Amino acid sequence: MSLKTIKVQGRLGEGFAVEVECGAHHVVMDQPRSAFGNDAGPTPLEMILAALAGCFGTIGRFLAHQRRIELRSMRFAIEADYDPNGLLGRDANTRPGFQALRLQVEIDADLTRAQKEEFLQEVERRCPLADNLLHGTRLQSELAGS
Repeated sequence: MSLKTIKVQGRLGEGFAVEVECGAHHVVMDQPRSAFGNDAGPTPLEMILAALAGCFGTIGRFLAHQRRIELRSMRFAIEADYDPNGLLGRDANTRPGFQALRLQVEIDADLTRAQKEEFLQEVERRCPLADNLLHGTRLQSELAGS
């Protein structure tokens, strides 16, 4: 199967806001007022956590359909730790990214605990976002235009 490419377009808005067009959807990310933003949307780091929940839920639905499991619901509680000194440039030796992610998933389906654990492991294995977080993806940034 050939690779698929997805695209988004974004621009810096007022203050710290970043506006992104994702297909027919408009997403605004911002910083809280305590960080000099206008709190017009979630932060980019919160969006990663939200996207992880979305990915797990989507893959959960796919997997349940493939296995003919009635998946009544999934609930997600996600936390991540990072050191602001890295992204603020205060300490060049500190990673700006997440140091740890914790994801708790509640699965409502007629499965035993062991079956739910195996189901969750398969969801994690097939989630593209989890794969990117766990294994990294080559990032190539370049200056556009002249």
